[in-house]
Order: sequence, then C-alpha cells, then structure tokens
Amino acid sequence: MLFFAFLLKKKHPHSLDVVPSGSIERKTDESPCFGENNNYKVQLIIMVVVRRRWFQTPWEFRESFLFSTVAVIAGFLIQLAASGSGIALPRLPLNAIALALFAVAVLATGVSLRNNTTVKWFGGIPLGLSLIVAIAILSLIGGIVPQEAIPTGSLSTRLGLNQIFSSWPFALTVLLFLANLGIGLSWKLVPFKLQNLQFILFHAGFWIALSCAIFGSSDLQRLVVPIEEGKANNLGYTMDSDTPQQLPFSVFLHDFSLEEYPPQLLLYDPHNDKLLMDKSQAIIEVRKGVTASWKGIEVVVVDYIPYAAIGKEGIPLPVERSAGVAFAKIRINSGSSVREEWISTGSPLMKPDAADLNGLYLIMVPGTPKSFRSAVTVQNEKGQETMANLEVNHPVNFMGWKLYQMGYDEKAGRWSKLSLIEVIHDPWLPAVYLGFFMIMAGNILFFWNGIKRSEVA
Repeated sequence: MLFFAFLLKKKHPHSLDVVPSGSIERKTDESPCFGENNNYKVQLIIMVVVRRRWFQTPWEFRESFLFSTVAVIAGFLIQLAASGSGIALPRLPLNAIALALFAVAVLATGVSLRNNTTVKWFGGIPLGLSLIVAIAILSLIGGIVPQEAIPTGSLSTRLGLNQIFSSWPFALTVLLFLANLGIGLSWKLVPFKLQNLQFILFHAGFWIALSCAIFGSSDLQRLVVPIEEGKANNLGYTMDSDTPQQLPFSVFLHDFSLEEYPPQLLLYDPHNDKLLMDKSQAIIEVRKGVTASWKGIEVVVVDYIPYAAIGKEGIPLPVERSAGVAFAKIRINSGSSVREEWISTGSPLMKPDAADLNGLYLIMVPGTPKSFRSAVTVQNEKGQETMANLEVNHPVNFMGWKLYQMGYDEKAGRWSKLSLIEVIHDPWLPAVYLGFFMIMAGNILFFWNGIKRSEVA
C-alpha cells in the first residue's frame, strides 16, 4: 500500500529526512521548483506500508486465536481416540502434588525465560484472551447440550459433548490458560514491588480458585442418605448409582416435620381425570368467609378447621396436628337450591371429601410445602456426636462434611416418616474460598488506589 505526499520545502544545508522504524518505509525524491529564486524544492514522499506476515515476531492475536483453535481441535481428537472417555483426575494427595509441580514449573519458566520471545507471547494478553474465548465457547456447549449419560457410540458421546467439563478439550484449554496466567503473574512477583500488589492479589486469587476447583473436582463427594424416623444410617448413594458408599459417621433421625401453606379449592373433572385450572379459581388461603363462583354457582367457606377428624356424629372435630387433616364447611348456592357440605384434603390413611357441582367436583388440595426439617443426631466412630435441626439452605458441619435437608416422601406429605439428607465433602473448598477472598482484596485495593489518585488530582 502506497501513500504519496508533496511537500514544498525550503532548501537548507542541514535539512535531514528521518525514516521511521517499523513496517513503514519512506522514500523521498526532490526536484527544483520553477522560478527565478531556486530556493524551494518539491519533495515527493512515498510511504510504503508492509503487511505483517504470519508468525512474524512478536506474535499477536491472530496467531493466538489460531493456537487456541488448534488446542481445542487437538483435545477433541484425543477425546475421539479415547472413545469418548474423559479425564480421570487422581485424588488426594496425587492431585495436590501434580498441581504443586505444575505451579512451580510455570513460575520457574516465567522467571527464568522472561526475555524469551516465545515465553513472552505465551504469557501475554493476546493468548490469554484467546483461551478465555475458547473456554467460553466450550462452556456454552456445556450449557446447551444436556450433561447426562447418553447411549454410547453417538458422535456427541465420542466427542464428550455430554460431559464437556471433564473432556479433553476443556481440560487442555484450561491448563493452557492456567499456564498463561501463571507466567504473566510471575513477571509481577519477581522482583516484587508494592505497586504490583493489586495485580498480584487479583490474578493469584483467580489462579488459585480456578486451579483448585479443577484439580480438586475428583475429591468432591456428594451423597444422599435416606433415613427413617427412629433409625440411623451411615450409607449414602450418588444420583446415578444404587451402590451404597459408607460414611465415616451415622445419622439418626429423631423426627421429621413439615409445614404447609393453607390448602386451595380446585375444580376436578372425574370424566377426564384432571384438574380444571383454567375453569376454577384457586384460592390462595382457604379461611372462613372466603367466596368463589363457577358458572353461576357461588361457594362460601362457612367454617374452616386446619386439623380435624370425623367425630361420632359425622361432624369434624379439632384434633392434634399429627392426627388431623384440613376440613372446610362450604355453602353451595346454585340459584335454585342452597346446601352445605364438609370437604377435606384427606391423608394417606383417610379418603378426601369433595362436593358435587353438576358433574364436577369441588375439592380441597393440601397447600404446598412451606418448610420442612429433620431433628437428627450425627455421630462418628469415636463417639463424637452433635444434635441439630436440618433445614433447607441451613447446613450443619460435621468432620469436614456439610449436611443438608434435601427431601422427603412426597406422596406421604407431612406424614412422611422418611427424610433425605444430602452430605457433601469437598476438601479443596477452603483453597477456592481463599482465591475468592484474594480477588475481593485486589478489587478493594484497586478502588482504594483510584480514590487516592482522584484526591491527589
């Protein structure tokens, strides 16, 4: 590509033409100007822009994107050669040793070869951004393609698309990104300067959180422990296996309790065996005085007993919570007649009562679960124990394990005698949290330095 420029320049014995460095070449041609005083000359400047060749040092974004693409393709080829088998990471202490050796190798390479052209590119921003794009694309595939077991032999299985986060392309890309991030970090660590502290905290925290989450994923244990009231259990099950795994402790269930929201009135079609949600009016809270109407039929809740049982005269009487169900006395006005009936939600041992509305049935369904909890005692082999009430999103810690209230027998509802406890053990979690705290500290320091600079300005 050529650029032309004409300059009218006064002759001077000491004038010089400066040729810039880089990929632009400058050529000049001078000729005398017409006129009596030949004190001026016309200077023709030719600017030649030389196109940068592929893999011409220093490497930039296009070489970095090409390298990242080749790395992802190589990962998929390895996945194909392995018949779709992903990476099986070792457990403690082997994975910790491997991570420590990898970190030392990356830092040593960055410090000792910091002036090497290839190492400069490998720890530079272009390659880092290219690898981030590759990781984002692979993560997008993991979000679109269901991450579950599918029949073997399909192309999706052989490429590992159904287990992308444990596949070879994802592992190889993340490993290269950790190397890129570690080399760039080493240049700020050695020699250490206080003004680099914000950079070090943020990038070191990110490196620690990401590497520990990846290398420590094989040590994560997530099991479900089913327990019946009055019994203990020390066996857990994974979601995809019926083989029990023994725990280093047992869980004894004293009591399971569940609270529900108030029941709702719904219209039921017995001929098609379905609830007519669009034709009925679901009442959020069934209570005395509530009214509803369906095609000219008016319904009024005359009385409501949250926990009751049928008495000797066939009339519901209030009883204890554990022995009763919800009853509502309703007045039905169809225009030509008015009648009153009792309806109930029923239970696993009691048939529900419904009201006939011209071939349809007005029923009262139990409310949705409001909260449920398990009163348990957790005890290890040495006799150490702790008593706790497990609730959803309120875990209990015991011997490095976290115990969560997960579920119950939904068919039995609040009469369930079965509680499902989820137990999780992740020995790498403190290291991941350390990385997050370092990232937060780096961000706080960044904003603090910005405030101080603005005050000085």
